[in-house]
Amino acid sequence: MTREEKNQTIEALSQKINEASHFYITSTSGLNSAVTSELRRLCYGRKIDLLVVKNTLLRKAMEKSDKDLHGLFDTLKGTTSVMFTEVSNAPAKLIREFRTKYKTDKPELKGAYAEESTYLGSHQLDALESIKSKNEVIADIIALLQSPAKNVIGALQSGGHKISGILQTLSEKEA
Repeated sequence: MTREEKNQTIEALSQKINEASHFYITSTSGLNSAVTSELRRLCYGRKIDLLVVKNTLLRKAMEKSDKDLHGLFDTLKGTTSVMFTEVSNAPAKLIREFRTKYKTDKPELKGAYAEESTYLGSHQLDALESIKSKNEVIADIIALLQSPAKNVIGALQSGGHKISGILQTLSEKEA
């Protein structure tokens, strides 16, 4: 790879890091080509970009980006793949499902940048998986906003039956 090609790769990676809201640094070493192809298909289906990169080029791209990613530099050892996504917990869920399906501990999570925070190590997979996506938060807010209205409507509807029953009982007593 020539210096010009390296510079182009660094520039493209830096731009991708700046554009992506979240990304995971993983290792897929030890997976055979068929299983790796399946991982790529799953990523594509969930709108996750999976790129295999050289550590030195990724480090230079991270240094060049607008984000503070110094905490992730120590994860750049061995084989490195990067999962870029717009949904913070999508790669964590995909990794968990993939590991379960293929009964493996790969892909290994080295680190992640999600919700403007840095997560280091595979033990952070549960924390990353529990982060709610934007759509999940919106759904929770809508459910919370609907709940009081449903309670009021329910109370009014049930109260109407009670009031009519009381009035009917009172009218029958007087007669």
